[in-house]
Amino acid sequence: MVRSGESQIYRDLMRFKPDELTPNGWAVKAGVSRTVWADMRRHGNPSRRTLEKLLSAAGSTLAEFEALRIGAPPAGSGNASEGAVGEARNWRWRPAPLPPLPLLATSMAGEWGEAGSGIELLAIDPREVLERVARPESLASDPDAYALTVVGDSMWPRFRPGRRIAVSPRSPVSIGDDVVVRLEGAAALLKELVKRTGAWIELRQFNPDLTFRVDSADVEAVHKVAGELF
Repeated sequence: MVRSGESQIYRDLMRFKPDELTPNGWAVKAGVSRTVWADMRRHGNPSRRTLEKLLSAAGSTLAEFEALRIGAPPAGSGNASEGAVGEARNWRWRPAPLPPLPLLATSMAGEWGEAGSGIELLAIDPREVLERVARPESLASDPDAYALTVVGDSMWPRFRPGRRIAVSPRSPVSIGDDVVVRLEGAAALLKELVKRTGAWIELRQFNPDLTFRVDSADVEAVHKVAGELF
């Protein structure tokens, strides 16, 4: 049964789940921790290694999974011209390549608020594009989307330092989403959105586990983290 709180990538993975296992049993067999499994189910940002472990435990491969997600036949499934005349095709031609995402320069910028707050502050320079990376199909309609490299460990274990994430300025933001909060100048916060009012937004980081508020007057924009790139 599909639940509204389940990510699309989790729903797609369920098509590969071994029949004899429950979803949690599958994660245990694959060696995927409960925290990572729950995070993927809700936010849909698994690492490539997590996907490989799950699919291997199901007797499948990452190539087959990716082929299913874009609607193309997996390797070895036959040629497009095969089949009887008039037979319905169960796949479509691949669309034209999507324009890549700009990977913006990201660095640590000390702490937000008072000294010793423990709240990591980032610096993002939209003028410095380090390279361009593949755009997820889910961001095909957002021309303003961009990518960042996670620096610092304040969002561990959700995001590992060095991982790349896709960010969507045009996607609607909801409570519980991971967000990039753009502040004055190049300053920014990568956190989870806990609550939002007209006067302030409440954010959470995981390492150390802190919840804090930022005045709305200090916020230039709140962009949704669309997921991890792999």
